[in-house]
Amino acid sequence: MLKKIYHFFMKPAPLPYDYSDWEKWPFPEKAKRVCQAWGLQGFGAPLFAPIFYFLKIVFYVWMWTVFCAYSTDLGGLDSISTWWFKLEALGKAVFWTALIEVIGLGGASGPLCARYMPPLGGITYFLRPNTIKLPLFPKAPIIGNDNRNLLDIILYIALLVALVRVCIASAISPEIVLPVVILLPLIGLLDRQIYLAARADMWYPAMLVFLFPDQTASALKILWFAVWFWAAFSKLQPSFTSVIAVMLCNSPFLKFDWLKKMLFKSYPDDLRLSNTANYISHFGTLVEFVLPTILFTGSILGWSPEILFYALCGMTLFHLFIFMNVPMAVPMEWNVIMAYGGWVLFYAHPMMSPQMVSHPVIIALFVILLLVLPLLGNFHPKYVTFLMSMRYYAGTWPFNIWLFKKGKKLEKLDANITKTSPDLRKQLSFYYDEKTSQSVLSRVISFRLMHLPSRVLHDLLPKAVHNIEDYYWQDGEFIAGEVGGWNFGDGHFSSETMLTAVQKRCHFESGELRVIMVESPQLHNGRLHWRIYDAKDGLLEEGYAYIKDLKKKMPWPS
Repeated sequence: MLKKIYHFFMKPAPLPYDYSDWEKWPFPEKAKRVCQAWGLQGFGAPLFAPIFYFLKIVFYVWMWTVFCAYSTDLGGLDSISTWWFKLEALGKAVFWTALIEVIGLGGASGPLCARYMPPLGGITYFLRPNTIKLPLFPKAPIIGNDNRNLLDIILYIALLVALVRVCIASAISPEIVLPVVILLPLIGLLDRQIYLAARADMWYPAMLVFLFPDQTASALKILWFAVWFWAAFSKLQPSFTSVIAVMLCNSPFLKFDWLKKMLFKSYPDDLRLSNTANYISHFGTLVEFVLPTILFTGSILGWSPEILFYALCGMTLFHLFIFMNVPMAVPMEWNVIMAYGGWVLFYAHPMMSPQMVSHPVIIALFVILLLVLPLLGNFHPKYVTFLMSMRYYAGTWPFNIWLFKKGKKLEKLDANITKTSPDLRKQLSFYYDEKTSQSVLSRVISFRLMHLPSRVLHDLLPKAVHNIEDYYWQDGEFIAGEVGGWNFGDGHFSSETMLTAVQKRCHFESGELRVIMVESPQLHNGRLHWRIYDAKDGLLEEGYAYIKDLKKKMPWPS
């Protein structure tokens, strides 16, 4: 009986072919079959996966109410209807969200972020000496060290304590917020991974404005609009259509195969994107542009509450749609707080206009964080992480493929690097036999290839290695999570700095580890910058590709 229950919750969707046969096929056929499988099954995650994230959100919301109960101006669950639209409640949500993210229990946790055992990285790395870190200036003396030391750990503990203090404070005052505002960028200088793990792209400016109580609500309206606007802005290129198709095919609730097939030109032989997929993606982009613009403009011009109410209903449905599809990297907390914050700011505080922001510190930092960096990151993405560019889930993230020569070369990571998470095959062995574990990991190839920019790999894989069958495919996303402790779609974490740190410890020989690095496409011309590295020999080749050319390609190589 227990075995049946275990299989009901934990068994992944079976592949539509025999994995033993799949292993024997040439790579183009392997890629074709896993992409076809993704078209109807997505990642094929077991029922346990959406349950895990649902329970995590229940915990997230419940803990928020616990922290709110500490505030003299708020209360507990029994009186939530009287206080949940207060600005103090939103403040508790902001600091609690930053805390759960920097611990590693937020978006970058659980099976859909390649964390099986343990289900989180974050704190299990950031409190551990000698783990790899990613300094902001890796070549600088002292602060460019890539080995976590006592100072790094002390600063991280101080950040956790400072965040907890705000969460349990009787009121969110400037004095209690200031340590967080100081510590987070200081830690980011030593380890940008921790800075972004706290989702400082959004929550640092949000926390900063609580230093100015008379302008907090007005400034947060600007931030909320900026997040929505830039998320929509970054979707103004073909890559986003593939994101929608990949997400819908992976949805645990969308069980209509006929609808999934409509996303492609001719399933299963032609998985290039259809007009249906284009229409859905364009509609989503339009919603994300128009409704926040109505909210922002309406709060300045004093439009009627009814207009703001219906716009907020639309944005709530927008976030609910993303939430229900349980996308990879599972930014569930983000969808909850963005919808909730919209109601608090634009509906419950209509008199606080964005025009009321006048403090030079807020203005200067908002210009840098909410204007300059997103613009630079969209047009010249190699200089700015996709999170700081606010290119959220637009398919414009950089990515890397790490190719390890077969014959125990991959095991060098476990043998030579201080880390908490073992190789993914070992993590999955806690739940499945070897064949099932390998079949689960084979789907990772399809996730990468189904996204439009990744089709540049058809040309790059033969340049990187003579025979792909001689190598293990490891997505750089998983390398960043396994080696660095945190991953969230940012290929900058597993690029040159990470490769240098890994090689320093593992000493791969020529040809044992090749890494393909592909930068985000530039918004204005769709150009991708790619590089191919050998861990020992350095840069082997680099060049450019264009999204317009990749649109003609199938997800799999011909």
